[in-house]
Amino acid sequence: MKRNLVLVFTLLMSLSLVLAACGSKNNDSAGSSSPPGSPSASASESPNASPSASPSETKVEPFTMSLRHIQIGDPQKFRKAILDEVVKRTQEEVPGLTIELDGVEDSVNRFTKLPAEMAAGNPPKIFDVFGGAADTQKYAKAGRMLDLTPILDELGLRDKFLSGVLDPFSVDGKVYGLPIGGNTEGIFYNTEIFQQNGLNPPTTWEDLIKAADTLKAKGITPFATGNKAAWVGNMLVNTLIGRMAGEGTNPGFITGASKWNSPDVVAAYQIIADWESKGYFTKGELGKEYGDMLNDFVAGKAGMMFDGSWRSSAFKDDAVGKAIAGKVAFVALPPVPNGKGNQTSVNANYGEGYGFSSDLNDNEKAAVKAFIKNMYSDEMQLRGLLEDGVLPSMKLGDDSVAKVTDPLVKQVLDVLKNAGASFPHFDSIVQSKVNAETEAQLQKLIAGKAKSDAVGAAIQKVQDAENAASAK
Repeated sequence: MKRNLVLVFTLLMSLSLVLAACGSKNNDSAGSSSPPGSPSASASESPNASPSASPSETKVEPFTMSLRHIQIGDPQKFRKAILDEVVKRTQEEVPGLTIELDGVEDSVNRFTKLPAEMAAGNPPKIFDVFGGAADTQKYAKAGRMLDLTPILDELGLRDKFLSGVLDPFSVDGKVYGLPIGGNTEGIFYNTEIFQQNGLNPPTTWEDLIKAADTLKAKGITPFATGNKAAWVGNMLVNTLIGRMAGEGTNPGFITGASKWNSPDVVAAYQIIADWESKGYFTKGELGKEYGDMLNDFVAGKAGMMFDGSWRSSAFKDDAVGKAIAGKVAFVALPPVPNGKGNQTSVNANYGEGYGFSSDLNDNEKAAVKAFIKNMYSDEMQLRGLLEDGVLPSMKLGDDSVAKVTDPLVKQVLDVLKNAGASFPHFDSIVQSKVNAETEAQLQKLIAGKAKSDAVGAAIQKVQDAENAASAK
C-alpha cells in the first residue's frame, strides 16, 4: 500500500506525477454537491438525469444504493465535499439512482462494522476499505468484493494508477479495491513557537531533542498527542521501526523474516518509553481523542505534532486550524542515532480506498462504474491534493502539478522528493489480531504497565500464532 518513493520522484521529475490516521454514525442521502464544510443536500433535491444520460423508452425504476464513508466531522469536510460532488454526478448519470451515505468513524468501520457485515454477507454496496491481507484481500478471497478489473479496463483507468498501489487491493491479478490517495507521516511544528524560543527546525536529532527539552522547560508540551485510539501513536512507532530496524522490516513480520521482539524493534519502542518518561507527550494522552491532539496543537499548547500529511488541510484560512494558518511547517522525522535503516526513508501509505459488494444487480453495477469514473479522475485527484492534502494515487500531468501553491503541501512533496526509500505502515500488512495487539501493548507502554521488551514479546506471540494459522 505504500510504494517505493523513488518511483514517485522519478514520475515527479518527468511529466507525470503521482502525488499521492477516526465512532458516531451519520446517515444522510446525498444528491447535490456542497461547498467545503457545508451540509450535503438531501437526495430529494438531486436533479434529473443529465442530458448525457442514455434515454430509455421504458419506465426507470428507482433504486437505492448504500455508501459507507469515514469522512466524519470538520477535519474531514474537504474530503466529504469531494465525495458529495462525486455522488451528485453519479446520481445524475444513472437513471433512478439514489445513493444513501452512511458516515461511520474510521476505526469503527474498519474493525467493527465492516468485518461483521462481511461475515454476514451483507456489506454496503460501496464502502471505505483498506488494502492488504487483513482487509481487501481477505474479503476478496471470501467472495465478498466485486472484481473491478473489467470496469477498469473498460474505462481505461488501470494504467493510470501509480505502479504498485493497486497491489494491496488485488488478488491473483484481479483488482478488488481502489486507493483514493496516499500520505506520508512526519512532524508538524509551530514556526512561531520555535522562533520565540530560539529553536531550529527539528530536522536533526539534536535539534529535535533540544526543541523538546526547551519546550518542556517552558511549560509547552513538546508533542501534542491523543492516544485514546492507539493507531495515532502507532504512526510514530511505525516510523521509528523503519528507522531503527530498516525499511524492509514491516513486510517481514508476516513471513517470519522480522521479529517484534528483535533488539532493533524493541529499541524503537524504547524511544517511545524514554520520551514518555521525559514528559514529551501530552499529559493524559490515553484519554485524548485524535481531534483533541489537533486542538491542543492549534491552541499553542504544544510545539509539535507527529501526524499524517493529510493534516496539512487543517491549517487553511477556512479550516479548523485557521488560528495558526501560515505558522505551521512540516518535516520528516530526522535521522535516528544508531538506526540501521535508511535514515532518509519515510512512511508512504496508499492504503485507504473504496471497495464494492460482489452482490450487485446490473443497475447497481452501472452505478459502480459511474462512481469509479467520477471519483478516479484527474479533477478529483487534484482536488484531493489541493483541498485536503491527499497525495493522489494516480498520475497527474505538469499542468495539474503547477496548481499546487499551498506551502505545506509543497513541504510534504519536498519530504517525498528527498526520501531515499519508503516503507509501508505495518497495519496495512499484518493480520488484524496482530495490529490490535500493537495498539493494546502501546497503550500499556504509555501507561507504564509494560516495558519495551515485554511489548515486543507480547506482539510477537500473537504474530507467531497468526502466521501459523495462515500457513494452514
